[in-house]
Amino acid sequence: MCENEKVLRMPLIGDKCPEFEAATTQGNIKFPQDFRGKWVVFFSHPADFTPVCTTEFMTFAHRSKELLDINTVLVGLSVDSISAHISWLRRIKELEWKNMKGVDVQFPLIEDISMNVANKFGMIMPGQSNTQAVRAVFIIDPEGTIRLILYYPLSTGRNFDEIKRAVMALQKADKDKCATPADWKPGEDTIVPPAKTMSLAKERAGMQSGKQYCLDWFLCFNKES
Repeated sequence: MCENEKVLRMPLIGDKCPEFEAATTQGNIKFPQDFRGKWVVFFSHPADFTPVCTTEFMTFAHRSKELLDINTVLVGLSVDSISAHISWLRRIKELEWKNMKGVDVQFPLIEDISMNVANKFGMIMPGQSNTQAVRAVFIIDPEGTIRLILYYPLSTGRNFDEIKRAVMALQKADKDKCATPADWKPGEDTIVPPAKTMSLAKERAGMQSGKQYCLDWFLCFNKES
């Protein structure tokens, strides 16, 4: 490696989101500053006018209000130009798939021809492509902290339900200081933080009354209904 070669560390869960300014299909943005106070699903796609990406954008745009209802916005990115983005999004509006027709993509789509932003977020993975971003998803909280990271290969389309579920699980954990079990959905029981003392562990062992119940001292749940 050359002495002057700059190595970018991929951001991790718990890191503050890398900052940048960029042109988008909705005008210039400062990220994440322009989105303070909101949750953000920041995601990349390999290229405009590609089939898997088109189905994702139709789905994300069609269901974006579901995220707005939980104080969450979408921000997309690929290494294409604004002109390519606009042309592609106009074409998407003309397509019909799975009873989705006339889909209007209103969330910002970032132009990143230089791949500067994509590299900051580790979205370029040479094992997949040197010229296209993988399908990355970063869930960023209202304070600009990265809370969840997902990476998908070029061939695999993302699941909107899981992304929305993950946002709601993070919001629930923050609000109630709890954790969420496997396959958790809103309204289902949540997990109580584990006991930190011997006395609390003894108290919890076999507890079945009140708003909490335990399968063992280390596995206790809050009743949500």
